[in-house]
Amino acid sequence: MSRFAPLPEPPYYAVIFTAQRGEGDAGYSAMADKMVELAAQQPGYLGVESTRDEQGLGITVSYWRDEAALKGWKDVTEHLLAQKLGKTRWYSHYTLRVAKVERAYDGPSGR
Repeated sequence: MSRFAPLPEPPYYAVIFTAQRGEGDAGYSAMADKMVELAAQQPGYLGVESTRDEQGLGITVSYWRDEAALKGWKDVTEHLLAQKLGKTRWYSHYTLRVAKVERAYDGPSGR
């Protein structure tokens, strides 16, 4: 299975979530899996790519067709709960960035 999201030609949106986890799991892994499954059911969802290192720094990039899809995902009740738990239980720091992807290339030869 590829760890790269199968994406359409741009334009589309990327939500880049970088977070430093605190100590212990405290239900994080189960919630993260649930959020990936739930996001995949949302209109306009295109895919996700995620990685985490041994020190707890993680980067997850989710891809969305348009801004309406982003707003729809932001307001999903279970996602709102996960955000709250992230702030109070799991993350010592996080940064969220939203970007419009205008161009994309695959390598090593590109496209």
